[in-house]
Amino acid sequence: MTDNKAIESTKGFFGEFKAFISKGNVMDMAVGIIIGGAFTSIVQSLVKDIISPLLGLIGGMNFDQFSLKFAGIKLAYGKFLTATINFLLMAFVLFLIVKAFNKASSIVKKDEAEEEAAETKTCPFCKSEINIEATRCPMCTSELAK
Repeated sequence: MTDNKAIESTKGFFGEFKAFISKGNVMDMAVGIIIGGAFTSIVQSLVKDIISPLLGLIGGMNFDQFSLKFAGIKLAYGKFLTATINFLLMAFVLFLIVKAFNKASSIVKKDEAEEEAAETKTCPFCKSEINIEATRCPMCTSELAK
């Protein structure tokens, strides 16, 4: 009997896992992680191949080459600077994307709210919401002024 319970609990566990992994938000998250990885490569290339050499013209050398030798070890702080610039650029681009998305979303919501508001009015007698073109309230049957 304990073997049957173990089999049922495994089916239940894997069934729950299958339901969890099949949910849309998990799939969206997976796609986001994959796209984020690809985006990271693009930003790293931007920093390494374009921005660092341009900044190197100002400072006279590429950040990746900056290092210190200390007690027999080499501290490559230039690579850390490049990684920091990479992070800041990625955060800035992500900020711009989220800001644009939020602005577009608020514009759509505002347009929908204006459109919805234009389709209805409130009956001055019973305070129910009615069609804006109605001449008589369907709830209290009062005649409405145009």
